[in-house]
Amino acid sequence: MFENIGIVLKNNPTTKDISVVNSIIDILSKNTKNLFSEEGSNLSSSHIVEHKDDVFKNSIDLLIVCGGDGTLLAAARKFVNEDFPILGINLGTLGFLTEINVDDFELAIKDIFNGDYVIEERSLVEAHFSNNEVFGLNEILIHSGSYAQLMRYRLLIDNKTVYEQRSDGLIIATPTGSSAYALSAGGSIIHPELDLWNIIPMMSQSLSSRPLIVSNNKSLEIQLIQGPLENAMVCVDGQKDIPIQYDDSITIRKKDSVLKIIHPINNDFYNACREKLGWSLDITAKKP
Repeated sequence: MFENIGIVLKNNPTTKDISVVNSIIDILSKNTKNLFSEEGSNLSSSHIVEHKDDVFKNSIDLLIVCGGDGTLLAAARKFVNEDFPILGINLGTLGFLTEINVDDFELAIKDIFNGDYVIEERSLVEAHFSNNEVFGLNEILIHSGSYAQLMRYRLLIDNKTVYEQRSDGLIIATPTGSSAYALSAGGSIIHPELDLWNIIPMMSQSLSSRPLIVSNNKSLEIQLIQGPLENAMVCVDGQKDIPIQYDDSITIRKKDSVLKIIHPINNDFYNACREKLGWSLDITAKKP
């Protein structure tokens, strides 16, 4: 059983968000007295003890993230090298990673405290270029740096040329990211248990261009040949763009560490797809 629980709340929470999280804290306090948050967390509950970053991460064995998928992605970047699992509580809209709804929290946390849970190890994708080393849970995006203008690049896998293309950019997505930005670019949904990458050219000039799914044990290299500006851009999990010069290259590989995400044992990935993506909707049904 988890005895030391950390709570992370999304940035700029509303009064309603804080009220909801306080109700979650009240539920948790019935099962454990060791509840922690980071300094300046906007949580004012008497059940919570605030710690600075290093003390906080060394004090907990379970992290509960309250917010949307962006909040969980931020927590993943911050705590990726820690051994505790993360449970996501959805205060946002879509919530593929923060999958537990507030109304279901009490039952879900009861199952987890009773040992009825599974821990998934989600793979991370890592990029090396120039003097940069970055990683993402969802995807690494390389784009031309200019709206609606193409870049020319060459993709190699294990030092073998796959293709040379002109497109707006290239997405290398993990299974976790396959239901995020990669999905909107035409990529396939990949079950999170699989060790794969989804490689997706964006708005390619080639009519035969299609997503390519490969093992994430492969080494990828993207050679940047030509583009509309001096630099292309690398973006990880929707964060800020990092410039990279054309005539440079990017090496992509699987990060050694993984992110541990905890679910109640009755977690259903396909049910999440139905609920979040609108699978099986009856389009003939009349709206109330």
